[in-house]
Amino acid sequence: MCKYIKPIDTKTKFVILMHPHEFKKIKNGTGHFTHLSLTNSELYINTSFINHKKVNDLLKNNNCYVLYPSTVSIVLNDNPLPTNDKDNVIFLIDSTWHNAKKLLRDSPNIQELPKVSFTHTKASEFKIKEQPMELCLSTMESTLCVLELLTLQGNEKLSVTQLKGFLEPFTKMVEYQLECIKVEKKSPRFRI
Repeated sequence: MCKYIKPIDTKTKFVILMHPHEFKKIKNGTGHFTHLSLTNSELYINTSFINHKKVNDLLKNNNCYVLYPSTVSIVLNDNPLPTNDKDNVIFLIDSTWHNAKKLLRDSPNIQELPKVSFTHTKASEFKIKEQPMELCLSTMESTLCVLELLTLQGNEKLSVTQLKGFLEPFTKMVEYQLECIKVEKKSPRFRI
């Protein structure tokens, strides 16, 4: 899938906090694709980031947020992020919802950050994976929504082509996995 990745430059830094179960489960997951698709991104794997030096250094010197739904989150559809002398950093949690809650609980430095979210009407294209709720999105799909909103607000200057191409590795991965399922069902080993 790497041949479909077209890295884009963003002013906003994205930091993907990946739970180890996610890393072990699948090496070409959407968190990994997100990291490879954003030149201004970092990816760290752990269950807690309370004592993580690089994460804590970022927290000291930037406008930091965590993408996570909350009743008190900053809804990006209506509220632009600040444009001041500090850089904006958005932390993305790449995990199941269950492990994401534990990761936040065990990382109070991340849990205390202002939360950002967005409203949308998109259904996930992750057809091979069951989502816990109707409008849940993968890490890569969520990041695209954020990039689209930051571009509308003027925080980013991304073209329509860049935004459309961002999801291509994800789309190709889903197509590939669906094709594998079809082939497997045709196999004499497949039993219903």
